[in-house]
Amino acid sequence: MPKKKVTKKKAATKVPNYPRHSLDRSLRIPKGILDQNAGRECTDRETAEFIGVKYNAGPYSSELSSAIKFGLLERPEAGKVKLTEIARNILKPQQKDSLITGLRSAVLKAPVISDVYTHYRGENLPDDQFFINTLSDKYKIPSDKISEFKEIFIDTLNKAELIKEHDGKWRVLDISSESTARVKKEESFSKLEKSAKVKSGDTCFIMMPFAEPIGSYYSKIYQPAIEKAGLSPVRADNEIFGTGKIMDQIWSGIHSAKVLVAELTNRNPNVFYELGLAHALQKPVVLVSSNEVDVPFDLKHIRVIYYDVSDPFWGSQLIDKVAENILSAIENPEEAVLKNVE
Repeated sequence: MPKKKVTKKKAATKVPNYPRHSLDRSLRIPKGILDQNAGRECTDRETAEFIGVKYNAGPYSSELSSAIKFGLLERPEAGKVKLTEIARNILKPQQKDSLITGLRSAVLKAPVISDVYTHYRGENLPDDQFFINTLSDKYKIPSDKISEFKEIFIDTLNKAELIKEHDGKWRVLDISSESTARVKKEESFSKLEKSAKVKSGDTCFIMMPFAEPIGSYYSKIYQPAIEKAGLSPVRADNEIFGTGKIMDQIWSGIHSAKVLVAELTNRNPNVFYELGLAHALQKPVVLVSSNEVDVPFDLKHIRVIYYDVSDPFWGSQLIDKVAENILSAIENPEEAVLKNVE
């Protein structure tokens, strides 16, 4: 008898876990509950009536799910929802900063959106193809959903004042010093610590000017950040400029480093020379600058940490962000390796 042809079943496409609506759109159901039910607990069916849509239809279910994922609604029991404190802060703020605190809390509650925000805080979003690659490879967003996610992500961060246009780029603001973001930042770092492979004796070579005030950032910022990431810091002037052929030792320091950090502020020529050596060796480098104009055009396609010394929390934020990006560069070197873009 002829063998039956076995047809392989196609693997089901995984449904994305992020909210399928922006934060602004996801506030519609909570607002309906507040306006038409005095904010009291109610059934799902009632919420559909409040906003004038068909109950249990696909669009309604997606909108309800988004509101729950943003932490605007919670379920006291199956088939019922009630407003959360986050939603009340946004829709009926009682204090001056309640609204913005509520909006930012919602961002940090949202699956995937909060992770992508934390990943890029203090940086510009990368060029489109690099951003797409990260969303696909790191966050496992299906290719047919990436455009949707990008729109939701940017709209949502705009609503929460966590992103702004800066010289044609989207700059993601760092609010990690605020209590609403601190826990998420610590969770993100803890995950990176577990996943990035750092061994005893691994070094991080720091390329930075010697002159003040930036020279003092080594002991105040970069050394603590590198040590927080679990590596040993090496700086050219302190550890290398003592004996032997200087360039041989710089080359050796760069070559043996697991990852490097480059402080680009003021475009110091020595820093850029050392960066060129790292580039030639295809080493992952964490780029840092207080001024976007100091970052050459051909480096802007990769991640750059930007800091603002007028921010009272800039030092602690920068330590945390550099440590995080060091581990991220070890785990995902393609984000930090300097490559020629054709």
